[in-house]
Amino acid sequence: MPDPESGHQGPFSPMREEPAIRVENLTRRFGEFTAVDSVSFQVGRGEIFGFLGPNGAGKTTTIRMLIGLLPPTSGEASVSGLDVRKKAEEIRREIGYMSQRFSLYPDLSVDENIHLFSGLYGVTGDRFKERRDWVLEMAGLGPHAHRMTGGLPLGWKQRLALGCAVLHEPPILFLDEPTSGVDPSARRQFWDLINELAQGGTTILVSTHYMEEAEYCNRMVLMNRGKVVAIDAPAGLRSRMTDPLLEISTPVPPKAVEALKRMSGISEAAMFGRKVHAVVPGDEGGAEAIRRQLEKEGIPFTSVERVSPSLEDVFVALIQEEGGAVEG
Repeated sequence: MPDPESGHQGPFSPMREEPAIRVENLTRRFGEFTAVDSVSFQVGRGEIFGFLGPNGAGKTTTIRMLIGLLPPTSGEASVSGLDVRKKAEEIRREIGYMSQRFSLYPDLSVDENIHLFSGLYGVTGDRFKERRDWVLEMAGLGPHAHRMTGGLPLGWKQRLALGCAVLHEPPILFLDEPTSGVDPSARRQFWDLINELAQGGTTILVSTHYMEEAEYCNRMVLMNRGKVVAIDAPAGLRSRMTDPLLEISTPVPPKAVEALKRMSGISEAAMFGRKVHAVVPGDEGGAEAIRRQLEKEGIPFTSVERVSPSLEDVFVALIQEEGGAVEG
């Protein structure tokens, strides 16, 4: 796996050449509703670029515009130098795309799915044999080529879908929530594959709601309510959170959160796994104040200590600053 502290260590160098993806004030409206609102960013060649945001943030709508499936209402965007408005067909031949639905045919065998996608991408002859063997080996499906795809474990389906998406060795790969519903072990294996592709020079734009996955991106854009909230590397985003972050160990996290939200001087309190994280702006005495509040309300706890913010802490704080996530 790539090192979470340093991010992906592939050939990517920030914008030393024409970006693989360029987005300028991209907007998409559905009637009166603005799903994507003047979004701008660039993705460098060979970069793993993360797309983060709660449900309804506009991530999938942005990706659908970039891959030529949905026309923008306004703004400009190009993929591999091709205008998304004018060159949608050419873009679809230039990219690989995988969604959380995997885009596989469950009533076809593994081998039949590989044959089908090879035909769609024009991969034939000796190149087909080479790429078919690569997909089977990469997905760990060599002995299972004749199994029906619908009966495969989810992790195998995921790797097969990735293999089919890159059969034609596209320079740019779009992954829309590709690990949704997959267990942590399968997610780690999948990210090993993503990193190998990026090491080979493939540009990858991946949307995810798993914070631990975001750590493996070179940079990421955080979206909420259709707008860009922040763009930075993981370390850069974490450094933005300067207010003290306190972690409370308690056997009743929900009750502790409720108690802290009633306390003045707390800007945010939320469950973090089995513990509680609370943000106390500019107050070095926050730990003692929290202890008093919990004792006053009869909430048991074993420790209150300052910790370094994770991406999830930054994510919650930035989203709250922007008015919170869309409800429903």
